Amino acid sequence: MSDALLARVRKLLAMAEDPACTPDEAEAFTEKAADLIAKYGVDQAMLAVADPAADPIGDRVLTIDPPYARDKAGLLAAVAAPLRCRVVHLDRRSLARSHLFGHAADLERVELLFTSLLVQAAHGLAASAVPWGEHPAAYRRSWLVGYSQAISARLWAAERSAAAETPGAELVLVDRTDLVERRRDDAYPQLAKLPPRRLQGSGRSRGYRAGQNAHLGGGAVTSS
Repeated sequence: MSDALLARVRKLLAMAEDPACTPDEAEAFTEKAADLIAKYGVDQAMLAVADPAADPIGDRVLTIDPPYARDKAGLLAAVAAPLRCRVVHLDRRSLARSHLFGHAADLERVELLFTSLLVQAAHGLAASAVPWGEHPAAYRRSWLVGYSQAISARLWAAERSAAAETPGAELVLVDRTDLVERRRDDAYPQLAKLPPRRLQGSGRSRGYRAGQNAHLGGGAVTSS
């Protein structure tokens, strides 16, 4: 990502991460930053058509710290999929190690955005009171699931909008995604889907609303 664009995205992220930022302000920052990061991804993809070496497929292993490491890894997967990256969750103990695959530009976008969203999620969780009589951990896990679902929906919309503005981009992006999935499948030829989780907490709707207001300006992991 160019220095100028990176500076703009980071500035927007910093404003959104500020606990003093109102939901309306965060939403305005979100729309601008989401547009920037999505258009950058499409631009890099189109440039790589002529020179694939300019944006090679890579991978990296990320470690997500507790608490709620598994649920934070779910957020990573929610960010990665719309941005055409794929994740394999390596373990589910106190730490979550995840293997992330994607083109270089997309890996950069995912990490930048995921890092910011973790900060915003921490602020949101701190401000969301656990209902009386409910176990705090169950509530917070369900909150993070709702948050991740909202983020995923918004990112898919931003990426589709950016692709639609560039003739021929949609087919190029499909091909890029196929290449990433092949790289993942070569590394994990017997990859199995995880069974769906059953969460008991009541925080999903509040988390979803927080995810709708989160700032999507920029940037550890699993398979989704």
